[in-house]
Amino acid sequence: MYTTKSIIPKDLLVLRLGSTTSQLILVSKKIMAPVKVYGLPMNGSVARVLACLEEVGAEYEVMAVDLHTGEHKRLPHLARNPFGQVPAFQDGDLVLFESRAISKYILRKGSSDLLRENNLSESAMVDVWLDVESQKFDSVMLPIIFQGLVIPVYMGGTSDLKVLEENLEKLKEIMEVYEERLSKYKYLAGDFISLADISHFPMVHLLHETPYAAVLDAYPHVKAWIAGVMDRPTVKKVMGLMKTFG
Repeated sequence: MYTTKSIIPKDLLVLRLGSTTSQLILVSKKIMAPVKVYGLPMNGSVARVLACLEEVGAEYEVMAVDLHTGEHKRLPHLARNPFGQVPAFQDGDLVLFESRAISKYILRKGSSDLLRENNLSESAMVDVWLDVESQKFDSVMLPIIFQGLVIPVYMGGTSDLKVLEENLEKLKEIMEVYEERLSKYKYLAGDFISLADISHFPMVHLLHETPYAAVLDAYPHVKAWIAGVMDRPTVKKVMGLMKTFG
């Protein structure tokens, strides 16, 4: 058993029950009933879920899934996520997959206001911008992160510059829309922070680990917005976990 190390926040305990990474357990010691999240914090979708757990003060265990050995494509993980992806989430007998659905469940159970469900029009705007994040922003960020970070750093390969350039241009088009929106409102859904904002931080954090982070410099309102989101204590804690286990 490993004891807490200085690089790990004091309220975390790391245990290794065997020799494989799939047996690594990260425990956040809080006051609510524990849940399990399958996948490591360096994964953006896992990080999204962890931020929501931190927002509601939940106790959780992060159970590593070894993507390098294909553990996510085999049982028992396929029983948790039939698409063979991370994260998967377990709360008692309830098992969920898809990070945004998991995030909504956590925030609802924790009575968080990040979904603005006490106001129909505000909650509708949260849904709109959460869809934008998922379908537009994330769809171009995934190949940027894969080509700009995963392949050269974690796989030792050569990035496909054509794919990078194409998706960076698509990202610029999306950021033009964001810049216009954020010139009128402090946050995406309005003048209140929501899951739609927090959901962006994992990919932006990973973008900062690539040589392409300067793509955001042309959008001052976007820069100010994301800086505020990433300064949120819960987000800062999860970004620390992303670095620790990156």
